[in-house]
Amino acid sequence: MKLAYWMYAGPAHIGTLRIASSFKNVHAIMHAPLGDDYFNVMRSMLERERNFTPVTASIVDRNVLARGSQEKVVDNIVRKDREESPDLIVLTPTCTSSILQEDLQNFVERARQDAQGDVLLADVNHYRYNELQAADKTLYQIIKYYLDKAQRKGEIISQKTPKPSVNIIGITTLGFHNQHDRTELKRLMADLDIEVNEIIPEAASVDNLKNLPRAWFNLVPYREVGLMTAKYLENEFAMPYVDITPMGVVETARCIRKIQEVINPQGAAVDYEDFINEQTLHISQAAWFSRSIDCQNLTGKKAVVFGDNTHAAAMTKILAREMGIHVVLAGTYCKYDADWFREQVSEYCDEVLISDDNGAIGDAIARLEPAAIFGTQMERHVGKRLDIPCGVIAAPIHIQNFPLGYKPFLGYEGTNQIADLVYNSFTLGMEDHLLEIFGGHDTKEVITKGISADSDLNWNKEATAELQKIPGFVRGKVKRNTEKFARERSIGEITLEVMYAAKESVGA
Repeated sequence: MKLAYWMYAGPAHIGTLRIASSFKNVHAIMHAPLGDDYFNVMRSMLERERNFTPVTASIVDRNVLARGSQEKVVDNIVRKDREESPDLIVLTPTCTSSILQEDLQNFVERARQDAQGDVLLADVNHYRYNELQAADKTLYQIIKYYLDKAQRKGEIISQKTPKPSVNIIGITTLGFHNQHDRTELKRLMADLDIEVNEIIPEAASVDNLKNLPRAWFNLVPYREVGLMTAKYLENEFAMPYVDITPMGVVETARCIRKIQEVINPQGAAVDYEDFINEQTLHISQAAWFSRSIDCQNLTGKKAVVFGDNTHAAAMTKILAREMGIHVVLAGTYCKYDADWFREQVSEYCDEVLISDDNGAIGDAIARLEPAAIFGTQMERHVGKRLDIPCGVIAAPIHIQNFPLGYKPFLGYEGTNQIADLVYNSFTLGMEDHLLEIFGGHDTKEVITKGISADSDLNWNKEATAELQKIPGFVRGKVKRNTEKFARERSIGEITLEVMYAAKESVGA
């Protein structure tokens, strides 16, 4: 039933396809029924991709079910190998292939006999992993496959680069502002005089993966994708990694200081404090803005934050620590990594919610009545129904969250973008009165305590007219309090008398 309403993270094969299609000259074969092959359209539309998405669906139909699918899958792999000449073909299972209990590894072994390029099975349990977990594991499997292959051939160059260098791990297609963050991270590394050795998987070549051990350290900007690979490289090649997301003034500085701590013992002699001060005071406008009268108008305002671990944790810290905003709830749908999230945000918010139930987060927002929401597109829809503004800070996202202009969330330019997003997400000052005078937009009212069910109460004509006289910024709260009062007393229709009684019951 969750799929009928909303999924914060998609099924596992979407994560695998995101990784495969991020690499250059890598093709994915998706073994699935018709209906599961929407990834191509989704990626082409959202990324505004000019070229065809390198994913082929090997359709499971009634003929395949009758005869078995090995012949068809192997033929598709060999055909694409011949037509496209990819360096790697990734066979992607789905829930359907898992239900059929097919031996896909055997299919891969059979295809390798005739294919010129490499063929690899994305070995992901589709019943236990979601999109993000599958993306993390698929990336790790590809990296391990090619490094093992290079080790067998003696092609790995373990000698470090002459200058400090970094591998940036986890930039993928369909990631939230990943392409812009990639540019900002490259700029930040250049400012720190650190060479970028490889960026994986986005636009990376599998032939160059043997060069990964040459970097001095690995940077994992997003906790959801890349952490498994970084830990593998640390264990196998003694490569340290930095997993502090440089989002916001404080965390960007902390990330840079951690980089300094990692490279100095390897032969560098850097001190980034002057750089941090210069960027904080003069490049990033966020630090100045946080002390301005405009930002002071936000002090104490209530906000709810919800998203993936990386962005929800970072935004919670930015709002509470850098802008003086009261975070009444911070939540994530990454239940598999709940302990880390709680440890990161507990001191910066009143309440922590770990859930992938969109109804639960919607009801929590209705109950808390924040002045603004910072979440996914789902929370934006919730905010529209509750007449609460929402800034989108994490996937799942809409095409409007793939801007054509430059809008990173990481690094010092990212701090400016976030400050703009936060400030513009609140309804401030004269705007309340202008909305009341001229009328708002997209403000479908909700008159229930929670939003996961439709209202079962009627408002008569007199009560409705009286409600319209109440200022817009408190009208929703009055509606919800009145309906709560009526339900507790089994009243089926809201009249003027019910409204006045509800008002008296709360001492208003």
